[in-house]
Amino acid sequence: MVKEQGVIEKVFSRKAIVKVQRHSACEHCDSRGMCDVFEGKEMEVEVINDLQAKVGDRVELSVPGRSLLKLSLFVYFIPVIALLIGAYLGNLWAPSLNMSPPLASILAGGLAMGVTFFVLKRIDRSALSKEYYIPRVTRVILSAEPQLPADDSK
Repeated sequence: MVKEQGVIEKVFSRKAIVKVQRHSACEHCDSRGMCDVFEGKEMEVEVINDLQAKVGDRVELSVPGRSLLKLSLFVYFIPVIALLIGAYLGNLWAPSLNMSPPLASILAGGLAMGVTFFVLKRIDRSALSKEYYIPRVTRVILSAEPQLPADDSK
């Protein structure tokens, strides 16, 4: 399970918007200087708020490892496979298309990868409606409401 901490910004029905500092995943990334997300150092995430955390609460978020692995497979592995298959098919079809094999491979690979990204974008919209892909508030670390001292005057 992947865990991160953040502060609740907005609360509505069973969900909340949490502001998360970008540090754990980005710290050791070689591309962090080129990433727009890293420059902001903060991002807002919509989470399921089953613990009824309030605005200002510091909370722990988690995403099941299996969901993260499945999404990573869709985002990284499938487009590369589509690129390779498209390039291979382009090379095979080059003579029938009267094209040079390298050019046909590049065009077919790019087309296959583009179509794959389009399909994955459609899948992404439907995946957002499935709760097992949405991060959850798993623990309230620090409540924004001050704790009132017990009344010992009695």
